[in-house]
Amino acid sequence: MKPLKEFTIPFVGLKIGKHHFEYKIENAFFEYFEYEEFNDVNVDVNLMLDKKTTLLELNFKISGFVNVNCDLTNEPYNQPISNELDLVVKFGNEYNDEDTDILIVPHGTYEINMQQYIYETIVLAVPIKRIHPGVEDGTLDSDILKKLEELSPKIKEEKETEEDIDPRWNTLKKLLTGK
Repeated sequence: MKPLKEFTIPFVGLKIGKHHFEYKIENAFFEYFEYEEFNDVNVDVNLMLDKKTTLLELNFKISGFVNVNCDLTNEPYNQPISNELDLVVKFGNEYNDEDTDILIVPHGTYEINMQQYIYETIVLAVPIKRIHPGVEDGTLDSDILKKLEELSPKIKEEKETEEDIDPRWNTLKKLLTGK
């Protein structure tokens, strides 16, 4: 997969200190990753890069919404998301991204691409169980919800009387109590 150029930061030319980058993420970004879970995306990414003499500290802050389908009703809705990620970039002999908080790049690297970290931060910000806000507060009028209510098991409020119990159980109870 070829990296997207707008997410590549050439850090060699930057002065030591803090640098701010902003990105606007939309559907085209997720089409690049062939991720089709979102109907629509509107997410802002604020990236603060703190360049130091021997390493880079990156702080990602994302906020916005993704339009997803409800798991219960399949109705689309805007799911607000926000997330943060702190990443330290160090220099070493070879590339290593096994640690989630530390990225090691080879000496002589002059730029770094942030697209994978942005992608993962956004995807991980979406809740696993996606429920339409109208389902939670009862304002959503959906045929699927009506059918689920109709088919849900009814709770018996009255206790079973002795007549409702199968007489064979009474014989078994006598064995336990001896009566």
